[in-house]
Amino acid sequence: MKVGILGGGQLGRMLLQAAANYTVETFVMENDDNCPAAHLCHHFIKGDINNFDAVYQFGKNLDALTIEIEAVNIAALEKLEQEGVKIYPKPSAIKIIKNKISQKKFYQQHQIPTAEFVITQQQHDLQNYINFFPAAHKLAEGGYDGKGVQIIQAETDINKGFDTPAVLEKIVSIKKEIALIVAVNDKKEMAIYPAAEMVFDPILNLLDYQLSPARLEEKELWKAESIALSVVKNLNSAGLFAVELFVDENKEVLVNETAPRVHNSGHHTIEANYCSQYDMLWRIMLNYPLGNTKAIIPSAIVNIVGAENYQGNAQYEGLENVLQMENVFVHLYGKQTTKAGRKMGHVTIISNDYNDLTYKANKIKHILKVMA
Repeated sequence: MKVGILGGGQLGRMLLQAAANYTVETFVMENDDNCPAAHLCHHFIKGDINNFDAVYQFGKNLDALTIEIEAVNIAALEKLEQEGVKIYPKPSAIKIIKNKISQKKFYQQHQIPTAEFVITQQQHDLQNYINFFPAAHKLAEGGYDGKGVQIIQAETDINKGFDTPAVLEKIVSIKKEIALIVAVNDKKEMAIYPAAEMVFDPILNLLDYQLSPARLEEKELWKAESIALSVVKNLNSAGLFAVELFVDENKEVLVNETAPRVHNSGHHTIEANYCSQYDMLWRIMLNYPLGNTKAIIPSAIVNIVGAENYQGNAQYEGLENVLQMENVFVHLYGKQTTKAGRKMGHVTIISNDYNDLTYKANKIKHILKVMA
C-alpha cells in the first residue's frame, strides 16, 4: 500500500517511525529537503503543500494520504478524493478546522460548548467590541504553535489586533486546559485516549509540559469526553483528531480548538499507552482494528525549544544529564538549526507518582537547553 504524508516536520517523522511496524510504502512532500521526515520515508518529494498542482501530482498515484499540518491545499485533496484516493481525515473536515472562523461556527451549529466569540474582518472592527474585552484575537488562517493569537486586554490594545479576518474570543477563567485524542475508522468505530492536562509557557504561548492522565473530577472528565466525541462525530470523517478544551472555574467544559491530525499533546502515547497515536493512525489508514488507548502508566511531556538569543546550528546543553535520569525518554527531531522558541524535540517521563513527574519535568526544563 502506498501512503503519503503532506508535511515533513516532527509529527511526520514520528508517524514514519511507527510505520516500521507495517508493510507500507511511504511518501512525504515538504518544501525543505532537510526536514525531520525527509530521510525516514521511502520517497521524498520536495514541493509546496499549499500548491494545487504539487499536491495533486503527489497524491494521484497513492492509495491513501494524510496530513501533518492543516495548512494544505484543500481543492487538490477534494479532487484526489473524487478520484478514489482515501484522505485521512476527509478534506471536508480539514476545511472546517483549517479556518478558525468556520471552526467556531461549526461548534455553534452543532451546539458544542465553546467560548463566546465574534468575527472581525479588519483591525478597526475591534472598536465595536470594547465591552467584549479582555479577549483573544485569533487569525482565521495561518496561526500555529502560539503564533497568530493576540490578547486584547483593553481599548488601548486594539492596535495589536489583526487587520485581516479573525475570531475575537472572550477570555475564559481557566482552571485547566486539557486535550483528548479521538480515533475513528472507516466503520465509524471510535476510540478515545485518556485526557492530557496541559501547562503552557505564558511568554511563548507554547506547551510547557503536560501530564496524562489528567487530574480531573469524574464529572469534568465525563463532560470533556462527551464533548470531544461530539466534535468528531459531527466532522463525519475517519482519522485522528486532537480536541483541546478548557475547564473553567465553574467546572464547565468548553472546546478551544481541534486539530485534524496526530498532535503534540499525544507524544507521550509512544511510551505511556498500549497503542500510540501514531500507530493508531496507521491502523486507521490500513483498515486494521483500532488499538488499545489505555495508559500503561502516567506520564509527562516536556518540550525542548530553542533558547532565547540563540540562532544557528543546534547544540544541546544538559542532554547527557537528562539521559542519565530514570524512566525518561528523549526525542530529538533532527532539526539542524535552532532559534528562540523553535520546537527541537520533547522528553517523555513515566512514573506512577505525579509528584515525581512534575519534579522531573521542571528539572529537565531547567537543565536541558538548546544553544547555537
